[in-house]
Amino acid sequence: MRVDKARKRITKLTSKGFAGYPHISIAYFGATADCATEVMVSFVLTEGDAPQQQRFTSTKDVRNDETIQSVLIKIIDRANAGTVTEVAGVALPQKNIL
Repeated sequence: MRVDKARKRITKLTSKGFAGYPHISIAYFGATADCATEVMVSFVLTEGDAPQQQRFTSTKDVRNDETIQSVLIKIIDRANAGTVTEVAGVALPQKNIL
């Protein structure tokens, strides 16, 4: 699946809002706001369950990685997710302030 097609499909799914469980959440992480080198997918089967998490990393921006975006779509499809959410932006590493 092309990366633009996968991103469009994820955006469409996230725009639907909460539609029940299973619930999949996608969050991006990176050293800068311009480049997400890691994505974390959280899966919650039913309300109150602890999330199961899986991380994928790359040396380039994972939001533009065709393989990783295709895997995200496959995870969503196989889980038969009722709700898909995506955390906006790229989470940056915490700086230790002493």
